[in-house]
Amino acid sequence: MKIQRLMLAVLAVCGTSAALAQSSVSIYGRLNTSIERQKIGDQSTTGMFNNASRIGFKGVEDLGGGLKAGFQLEAGFGSDDGSGPLNFKRQSELNLSGNFGMLRLGRWIAESYYAVADYGVLDEPNHDTGFFSDQLYSYLMRDDNKIAYRTPVIGGFTLEGAASFHERAAGTNNKTAYDLAANWESGPLALGAAYTQLGDAKQYGLRAHYTFGDFQIGGYYQRTDDVGFGSTAIGEPSFGIVSQNAGKRNLFRLTGGYTFGASQIAVGYGQAGNLGGRSDTGARQFILGYNYNLSKRTKVYAAYTKVNNKDNATYGGVTTAGDNASSFGVGIRHNF
Repeated sequence: MKIQRLMLAVLAVCGTSAALAQSSVSIYGRLNTSIERQKIGDQSTTGMFNNASRIGFKGVEDLGGGLKAGFQLEAGFGSDDGSGPLNFKRQSELNLSGNFGMLRLGRWIAESYYAVADYGVLDEPNHDTGFFSDQLYSYLMRDDNKIAYRTPVIGGFTLEGAASFHERAAGTNNKTAYDLAANWESGPLALGAAYTQLGDAKQYGLRAHYTFGDFQIGGYYQRTDDVGFGSTAIGEPSFGIVSQNAGKRNLFRLTGGYTFGASQIAVGYGQAGNLGGRSDTGARQFILGYNYNLSKRTKVYAAYTKVNNKDNATYGGVTTAGDNASSFGVGIRHNF
């Protein structure tokens, strides 16, 4: 009995020491639920929808001499029905950082996406989540098995390069994917650029964002090569739909926002050109939203979006070429 008590005491001390060595651990997350009237082609649905709800854990340990070890785990779940599983597919990262910058290992959403599309859509009205997200942007980077290096901030400029090892896994075509993202900020102006390559498929992006008083304007341009129709899944960025000889495509998006008191009005317009020069393979998307901030962490919103496909296009989750997609809804978003 004495030996058992001694062992328990030792384990308790070890556990306490481990907890003290961890400089900080935090839990964060978001719940975002909307009620919408969606129409895809001729099919209309009224229901409750999840909009990229997630829970995450972040930690950092100070190793001394400016060196830190950190981790971030993030899992998505269905806020409308509580569905899971919590598998940390959104992010599972281990990193080392210091004066040299940051070395990252694991899985996370590509920095090229954040540098161009996510930053470029402002908050119109749901920060690129749910059906009200950008349905035209093509997400190409493979997120598993990544290694990346991010520079320190130098004069407002940062650069991150990443590679995703194929590991001869099914569906990778034995191709390593590469991603590069650059960001620069100075006062009210912010600029971004990105490049991704996965086999013969490529995407390039440029973004600009400017704030003046209560107004914000932003926009981005994306050019893709051998990437199919817009591949941002409803609610989450996902793998690009890569198809050989799909051809080149140009996309641009303009956004604007106006804040007055606790309210914000946001509007966005995107236009995708024809794919590989094939006729009637383009599309347009319009987004209009209103946000009312109940606090720094909680808001209610109303939004409308419509995707107009040309005769041979299938953007916005439609399955029949030429069909359109739209949604009107109201929702609540809470960050913790």
